[in-house]
Amino acid sequence: MATADFLLDYLPIIVFLVLAIGLGAGFLIAPAIVAPADPDPEKLSTYECGFNAFDDARMKFDVQFYIVAILFIIVDLDVAFLFPWAVALFNPTLGATRDFQIFAFWSMVVFLAVFAIGFLYEWKKGALEWR
Repeated sequence: MATADFLLDYLPIIVFLVLAIGLGAGFLIAPAIVAPADPDPEKLSTYECGFNAFDDARMKFDVQFYIVAILFIIVDLDVAFLFPWAVALFNPTLGATRDFQIFAFWSMVVFLAVFAIGFLYEWKKGALEWR
């Protein structure tokens, strides 16, 4: 009887795995059955990237796309760095000492100043304007 109880403990996990495998297989098979085989010209047209979808891979590419992508990553990492810093600094239950709070505050001010200088440089150079 102990073996049956042991297996019943794992029943939700087995049901979850069966559902996950079934849904995964369904999502992989359904497009082959439902989707049209020949895409319309709109799907093959130029999208956000600014060049034809099926063209030579060695063609010239506007550096503006790279700059926007790099700026997005920088701002994204900045926010990802600021959130845990703010939680750790301003949460009284974490027990940060006053000296640590002052050091952490001024180190973040230096970080944001370097970020702002870089952002202003990019703005001044016109990297944020789409040509």
